[in-house]
Amino acid sequence: MHHSTPRSILSLAVLAAFGSTLHAQTAPAADAAQGVTTLPTVTVTSSADASAGGLKPPYAGGQVARGGRVGILGSQDIMDTPFSITNYTQQLIQDQQAASIGDVPLNDPAVRVARGFGNYQQTYFVRGLPVFSDDMAYNGLYGLLPRQYLAAELVERVEVLRGASAFLNGAAPGGSGLGGAINVVPKRAPNQPLNEVTLGVDSGGQGYVAADIARRFGPDRSTGVRVNLAHRDGDTPVDHAKRELTLASVGLDFHTGNFRVSADVGYQNQKLKDAQPSVTITSGPIPSAPDARKNLGQTWNYSNERDTFGTVRAEYDIARDWTVWGAYGLRNGSEATDLSNPNANAAGELNYLRFVGTREDRIRTGEVGVRGQLKTGDIGHTVVFSAATYRGKTDAPSQFANFAGITAGTLTHPVAIDPPALDPFVYQTRSDTKTQSYAVSDTVSLLQDTLRVTLGARSQSFKDDAGGYDESKVTPVFGVVYKVSKAVSVYGSYVEGLVKGDIAPATFGFGPALPVVNANQVFKPYQTKQSELGLKLDLGRFGGSVSVYDARKPTYAVDPTTLVFGQTDKVSNRGIELTVFGEAMPGLRVLGGGGYTRAKVESTGLQSIGVPKFQMNLGAEWDVPAVPGLALTSRVMYTGKQYADSANTQQVPSWTTLGIGARYAMEIGGKDFTLRARLDNLTNRNYWASAGGYPGAGYLTLGDPRTFTVSGTLSF
Repeated sequence: MHHSTPRSILSLAVLAAFGSTLHAQTAPAADAAQGVTTLPTVTVTSSADASAGGLKPPYAGGQVARGGRVGILGSQDIMDTPFSITNYTQQLIQDQQAASIGDVPLNDPAVRVARGFGNYQQTYFVRGLPVFSDDMAYNGLYGLLPRQYLAAELVERVEVLRGASAFLNGAAPGGSGLGGAINVVPKRAPNQPLNEVTLGVDSGGQGYVAADIARRFGPDRSTGVRVNLAHRDGDTPVDHAKRELTLASVGLDFHTGNFRVSADVGYQNQKLKDAQPSVTITSGPIPSAPDARKNLGQTWNYSNERDTFGTVRAEYDIARDWTVWGAYGLRNGSEATDLSNPNANAAGELNYLRFVGTREDRIRTGEVGVRGQLKTGDIGHTVVFSAATYRGKTDAPSQFANFAGITAGTLTHPVAIDPPALDPFVYQTRSDTKTQSYAVSDTVSLLQDTLRVTLGARSQSFKDDAGGYDESKVTPVFGVVYKVSKAVSVYGSYVEGLVKGDIAPATFGFGPALPVVNANQVFKPYQTKQSELGLKLDLGRFGGSVSVYDARKPTYAVDPTTLVFGQTDKVSNRGIELTVFGEAMPGLRVLGGGGYTRAKVESTGLQSIGVPKFQMNLGAEWDVPAVPGLALTSRVMYTGKQYADSANTQQVPSWTTLGIGARYAMEIGGKDFTLRARLDNLTNRNYWASAGGYPGAGYLTLGDPRTFTVSGTLSF
C-alpha cells in the first residue's frame, strides 16, 4: 500500500495555514455601529461563468440542478429549453467519491464510458456516438481541459447535453460530439467561508488527500477566491498497476454594478504505470472476460500527462436588458506513453504490439457575444449574436516496434515480456487547426411565455495549415417548448452536429502499408442531422423526462478492395430515453433512467460497434430515520449486449453491476465531519465494460474489479 507522500502532507499544512489567514481577513472593514457606511453585500450563488444570475439552484435532493448552460443561449431552466440536458452537482460528485469526470456520467442512462483509441483517454458514448474527453468544454470553451483524464475536484458541475449541439456550442475541434456534449463548470467561492479537508483510501491501496478553501473579500464581499488541491498516489485494485495524480486550481471572481469577471488557473499531472490495457479480439467469438484483477499489460507500460490551463470570462450590462460577454482560454499540455495493448485470438492467446509516443498541445480559444431582450407588442424576443475562435497546435511523433508483435501468455494467464526493439522510423504527426464561427439566434416567447420558439444558425469554418484544409458549413437550429402547465413541458427540436471533414490518408494499414488511390483528397465537413420530441415533468420535488430522437450521419473510410477513401455508408441512431431525479418521497432520492438505441448501419442493417440497444441506471439514497445523519446508497447499472465488429459476429455479453454505500454526517469537536464509504461491483463480476471508443475500432476494456473506497471530510 502506498501512503500519502510527504509533499502531499506539506501542501496540506501550507493550505491549512493559508485558510487560517484567509479566515482572519474576512472581518468587516468597517463597523456600522461606529457610523461608517458599508457597501451593500453582493450575493453570489456560486456563479461560475460571470453571469448575473449565477448557477441554477439544485433540484430537490441536491444531485442535479434545475438548469444550466445551453451553449450560447445562456443558462436556462430545464423546463424552458427544447433540448435534453442534465446538470450534475458538486454535492453528487462529492457524495459518490468521484475520482474523475468519467465517474459522473455513469449516472446518466444515455451515457456509457469507454476507452480512447490506443491509450487511456476517456471517451463517452452519448446516444451511441462518441464524445472524446478532449472535446469536453470548460465553462463553454473547447480544448482547455487535460486531454485524457480530468480529476473531479476541479469542477462544480458536469452538464450533459444528450443530442447534437453544433449550433449551441460550435463544432468540437477533436472531431467528436455528434451525439452529445459535456460541459464542466469550475468552482467559485460561495457566500460563506469554506474550509474542507478530505482523506481517503481504496482497497487497492490508493491514498488520497484533498483540500477545498474559499473566501470572499471586501466590504461588499465582491471578490471571491477558491483554491483546490488534491493528490492521489499508490496501487490500484489491478495487479501491479499504479497511479499518481497531483492537481491544483485557483478560481477567482469579481462582481460590481454592471460588470462581472471570473478567472481560473489549473494544473494537473497524472502518471499511470502498468495500467490495465484494452484488448482487441482478432478472430472468432468474444471470449469470457478474465479476472479483472490480473493485469494484461506489461510492467514497462506507462502513460504520463501534464497540463496547465487557464481561462477568463467577463460580462457587462450595456443596458437594462442587454449584456455583452467575452471569454478567453489557453492550455499547454504534454504527454509521453509507452503502450503495448494486446491482440487476442479465439483461444485467448495474446500478441503484444508496442507503441511509443510523445505529444505537445498548445491551445488558444475565445468567444465574444451579445445577448438582449426586446418586445414587439405582446411578443418577446431574446436575441443572441456570438463569434468564437479556436487554434490548436499539436506535435506528436511516435514509433512502433515489430509489426508482427510478440505472442506470449493468454487472457487467463498473462506473462511478462521484455520491451521489443523499436523500428527506427519515426511517424511525425503535426497539426495546426483553426476554427471560427459566427452564430445568431432569436427565441420568441408567445402566449404569456407559455410558448417559446428558437430559431438560429451558426456558420463554422475549419482550417488546418499543416494539412491544407480550408472548408466551412452552416448548421441551423429550430426548437419549440410549450408549457402545458407549471409541471409539464413538451418540446421538439431539429439540430445538427458538425465535425471537420477528413483528408484521405496516403496509405492503408500498418507495416506493408498500401497506397490509397485518392491520397490527400480533402472532404467537406459533415454533420449529424437530429430530430427530437420530448416531455418534461417537474412535480416540485420529483421530476423526469421522456424523449424520442432520430439522428443520421455519414461514415468515411478506406475501401479495402478499391483502396479509395470516401463515404462508405450512413448510420442512423434512433431511440427513446427516460430519466428520473429528485425525491420520490421524503428521505428517498432517486437518479437514473433507461434508454433504447437502435444504432444501425443503413446499407446492411447491422448494429454499430460498441452501442448496446438497451441500457439502464438507477441510483437511490435513503436517509435512515432512526439514525440522523446516516444515508444508505445504491446504484445498479445494466448494459445490453453490443458488438465489437462491424459484421456483428463478435458479440459482447450484457452486464449488470451493483454498487452500495453509506454516508454518515456528524460533529467532532464542534466541527462537521462526513464519513463516506462505497463498494463498487459488489458481486466482483468479470465483464467487458465497453467495445471500442473510436469510430471503426472494436477493442475491449475490462470492467473494474470489486473496489472498496472510504473517505472522510472535515469542515472547519
